[in-house]
Amino acid sequence: MWEHQSLFRVSAQLFAEGVFNLLDRNLKPEVFLLGLASAKEPDEPQAVVIEPANHRYPSSEFTEVKVRAAALESAEGPREVVYHLHPTDQDRFEKQRWYELLRQATELTLNEMPPEPMPRISFCSLPVSFNGYLVLVVLQLSSEAYHGYYALPDKIVARANSLLAAAVQEFLQDCARALRESDSDDAHPVLDRDYNEMLRAAGRRFMLRAAAGTHGLYDACNGVAALRHEGDDGIGLMIVARRHHPAIVPVLTLETPITLRDHRSIRKLLELSEDNTALITDATHVFGLGYLVEETHPSYEPLFMVHFTKHYSWELTHADHIMMKVVSNSPRLPQGRVDADNFAHAVRLQWPELLDAGIAYLWRLTQEASTQSTGTILVISAGAAQEAQRLTRQCFRVAPRLMTPAILRLVTNIDGAVLVDQNGICHAIGAILDGLATAKGDSSRGSRYNSALRYVESSQYPVLAVVVSEDGLIDLLPPVS
Repeated sequence: MWEHQSLFRVSAQLFAEGVFNLLDRNLKPEVFLLGLASAKEPDEPQAVVIEPANHRYPSSEFTEVKVRAAALESAEGPREVVYHLHPTDQDRFEKQRWYELLRQATELTLNEMPPEPMPRISFCSLPVSFNGYLVLVVLQLSSEAYHGYYALPDKIVARANSLLAAAVQEFLQDCARALRESDSDDAHPVLDRDYNEMLRAAGRRFMLRAAAGTHGLYDACNGVAALRHEGDDGIGLMIVARRHHPAIVPVLTLETPITLRDHRSIRKLLELSEDNTALITDATHVFGLGYLVEETHPSYEPLFMVHFTKHYSWELTHADHIMMKVVSNSPRLPQGRVDADNFAHAVRLQWPELLDAGIAYLWRLTQEASTQSTGTILVISAGAAQEAQRLTRQCFRVAPRLMTPAILRLVTNIDGAVLVDQNGICHAIGAILDGLATAKGDSSRGSRYNSALRYVESSQYPVLAVVVSEDGLIDLLPPVS
């Protein structure tokens, strides 16, 4: 299609990995390009181009995409002409509509293909006209990981019904924009947007759904979370609902509503929220205090709630599901406890001889470690005894004893890692891990994650680390492939 299509595709792949690995490494993003001849007629097989050329999908799979798009167009029925548009604008309107139909037809085609080598869900950008082709950027994610997160029902929003869906839209829009701006200059950056900045844009996009299209709620929540009141962290609850919502029982109504731009006043009023009683906002103003009726009440409706959890931290929930966590203006998906099956698989990769009872015991310790709110590291190493001796000046060595969940809860109250062997015998606590720098490091993560990663990558013994970050993220290192 053009000289630098491989460079663009590789850049998009690296960009996808950088963005979606921040959300969930199990998403395993894959990007490829699909080019269709620009003519609206159905393509001949040679008129379909896939980058990379050796991709698992043959070009013949996409020869009927335009036919399918035309069928979708016919299914919509006759269209009304938008009379107030200039003829040039009308042509542009029709072209954009055709591009949207092509995008839909391509997504439908991809998502109906056999799930090989692993079940994936596919998303496509709008086509970009380039050198006689309509080029679509295709993003594929692990279907299991994608659908593992709660999303708003389709009747509420058609797209961007979760932070993850909003991130997909932002990514594809960035790729399409970069494709439109591409030129033959090798020095021209293809995709250079900061990963966290893209996720912040996705957070704002998703928050528009929570705020019924009203801008500013995302930034207002960040502003409120950044403030302290009389030295205390901002902890409280805010419900997003229209005024006089039947599912809200008013407790106190302000004579003059407070604009959400007044972060300091909102932070002060947040002190009034307690248990289920919360500030009520329509995403523009806070106009009172109230609470949501019980689910059994005929007026009940699941509403968006903002939980201010601590300084610089807040969560967006819907129907008791956490949909987005924001720490220091960095949106993230909610991370639950470590998955039992993934953990067992990871242990068996390191210690194939370990019995199921031993794996179950290590799983109990891992579950206890994952509840530590201030973060911790549990290192399971075949060389725990030797490592405790090597790190004598960087840890508190203990007389070898079987670690129990109750003791683990106590010893993780201090900084540093807990060193146990594959049989659950503890040899050291409060260990400061070392290791060589690795290209797999992630500057967006804290020192706890990166030090554990360096240690695991440098270890001469079979090792598995459970890293619980203070922001709630939980990682198994090395990652389970």
